[in-house]
Amino acid sequence: MNRGSKVFEKEIYELWKKHHFLNELISVSGENIDIVEPGVQNNDIAGPDFKNARIRIGNLTFVGDIEIDPNYTDWKLHGHNIDSKYNKVILHVALHNSNNQPYVYTKDGRKVPSLTLGEYLPDDFQDTSSSDEEEEEGGLQHLKCGANSYLLSPEEKLKFISQLGIDRFKKKCARVYNRLKELKYLKELHAKEPVVTYDLSPAFHDRVFVHNDFMEKELWEQLLYELIFEALGYSKNKSIMLSLAQHVNVDFLKLIESDRDFIEIAESVFFNVGGLIPPDRKMHDADIAAYARQMKLNWDRLKTRYDSKYFDESQWHFFRIRPQNFPTVRIAGGARLLNKLLKENLIPVIKRKIEEIHNLNVLINSLRSLFVIKSEGFWKHHYVFHQPANGEIKYFVGSSRADEIIVNVVLPFFSVYFDVFGNKDLSKKVFTLYNRCSQSNENKIVHEIARSLQLEDKIHLTVYSQGMTELFRSYCSKNKCLECEIGRIVFN
Repeated sequence: MNRGSKVFEKEIYELWKKHHFLNELISVSGENIDIVEPGVQNNDIAGPDFKNARIRIGNLTFVGDIEIDPNYTDWKLHGHNIDSKYNKVILHVALHNSNNQPYVYTKDGRKVPSLTLGEYLPDDFQDTSSSDEEEEEGGLQHLKCGANSYLLSPEEKLKFISQLGIDRFKKKCARVYNRLKELKYLKELHAKEPVVTYDLSPAFHDRVFVHNDFMEKELWEQLLYELIFEALGYSKNKSIMLSLAQHVNVDFLKLIESDRDFIEIAESVFFNVGGLIPPDRKMHDADIAAYARQMKLNWDRLKTRYDSKYFDESQWHFFRIRPQNFPTVRIAGGARLLNKLLKENLIPVIKRKIEEIHNLNVLINSLRSLFVIKSEGFWKHHYVFHQPANGEIKYFVGSSRADEIIVNVVLPFFSVYFDVFGNKDLSKKVFTLYNRCSQSNENKIVHEIARSLQLEDKIHLTVYSQGMTELFRSYCSKNKCLECEIGRIVFN
């Protein structure tokens, strides 16, 4: 196996050794599997993960090796099928097996049963001390300039950090506007979305857009929908959440907008298109099976109208993610935010709040309330399809994630919105709100930078925390110390 894979840390091997699985193991071909002896972990670089295991498969007991891979397809991808060191493998364990392939073959042509392990792991296996955002950055022990940052006054450091925070906001606004123009261009081409092969010609790049180009509310709804779903995905699932929103687009969702229960239907669409609903034989709880069947029934009525991409379970990340941040829970929250967007006129509601609420603290609290989503229904008691949660889930989207959505999505979105339609005063108000709002901050990188620069008391002000993130991404992580205003002074 690939020893460098982040998925395969010691916890997985401990689970295998101790047989800590949710239910009795069943191979993809339907045979019961009993781990008599898990084998001895192989610490060599080459060869199967466990040697000399004893596994009962059906009515027969086998003695041999065990190989564990992230995906079923890794057996061939890693060359195990042509490597004689894997000839004694008696069970191929894959966390994901999207096509439910029952066997792999060794170099000597022997057929080896497959087990999909991911669906048997406990929900809390991924509950680690690191948040998604911390993992995304890869960790930071200290700033190289930290020991000498005292050479700058707090005012000098804050001025630089503040400017970086402003630069970061401008980058977000530019990204929002560029995507808006792209959506308009695709609509004019009548192109399916997303299309990776279309050519944004020089004529497009040179085109001067005016506010009349963006009068269709569906453009703005699609844009905000994509941005919200991307934010709900955190670092590990943001790409696939964004892609899901681009494929299951507003034009398709408008077909079900008048349905009797939009949220339930939207969940059906997302979980079926996303490939997250497990096969019936994997669901032993009656309530889970009933919910999954309802999801499939709802989708059966709609799937003939859907002609875009499908995803599979192997594309979603659950490992080393806290259960409350699982994509299943975030999709449930996303369906409810989508209901607000398409059924409850979320964009006009936010616009009116920005126009009418003059107290900025009241305004930020009012905006936050729109994005905090309390749990309900099936997902109030489940993190995943195949097993109930140990306790009740209180929120699909909590206040901390709501704050992140406001800072990273809502404010850049409405800054562009007001600019496009020529309302400079409200655009300026949004920018002022960004500079003045505060939020709780759990990002390890930001905390470490604040500590190194002796700016811990400023960490909750959004413009400074965003500036510290920009400092890390644009300078610290790229070793551009002498291009940084702080580094130039400290190291010279």
